[in-house]
Amino acid sequence: MVNVRKYFLQKYMTRVMVDQYLAKQFYNAEYSGVEINRSPIGTRVIIYAGRPAMIIGKGGRTIKQLAQILEKHYQIENPQITVTNVEKPELDARVMAFRLAITLEKGYHFRRAAFITVRKIMNAGALGTEVVISGKLSSERARYEKLKEGTVYKSGQSLDYMVDRAIAIATLKPGIFGVEVVITKPLNPIDKMSLNEDVNMNEEGGESPAPSQGAITVTNVSFIDNEGGNKNDETKTGGGES
Repeated sequence: MVNVRKYFLQKYMTRVMVDQYLAKQFYNAEYSGVEINRSPIGTRVIIYAGRPAMIIGKGGRTIKQLAQILEKHYQIENPQITVTNVEKPELDARVMAFRLAITLEKGYHFRRAAFITVRKIMNAGALGTEVVISGKLSSERARYEKLKEGTVYKSGQSLDYMVDRAIAIATLKPGIFGVEVVITKPLNPIDKMSLNEDVNMNEEGGESPAPSQGAITVTNVSFIDNEGGNKNDETKTGGGES
């Protein structure tokens, strides 16, 4: 009998190892992620990248070599590889982290590169972003610089599905620079509350809130004036008498 726990752990570990290998080999192609789905005729491998042409290679040479590596070293049976674009690369933390690392390796100043990255992420519609660059930035002593804009969640349930985080490494002459990008995607938090008030025009031309569904309507209300007299007033707000 197959050990279910061992089977799923092995399946997950295979995906993690393939993901680490692809991130190391194709970070210049702005690699984003991979999906591995088993089918009766083989294993379908979907690779997401900002530059798919660099993974496919000239005449499909690179992708053929990649299929052989996945089958030989990672025991993936008959891999059918598909390379596709990332839908919104500016909202993908891994793509933006690799882009920033490549920019630093090209010789751009770290602060200017970080500002450009933050601006691109926010212009794409993100609720917030945080970019951290660490290393020997301006002297022999290592330090870090952080740029933050908008709302960035650090804890809570919103962190699981709204926040995307990625780390990349840039190799420069002073040493290795670490890059961290955190993006808050344009989604509504679970605990977000909003009050919607529908306003209708009353007979006198003023504004009065419309009754909501399930509201309680009060009729035959009596008002007592200061002199002790009673003044009856019947009001109906469209819900019928109760």
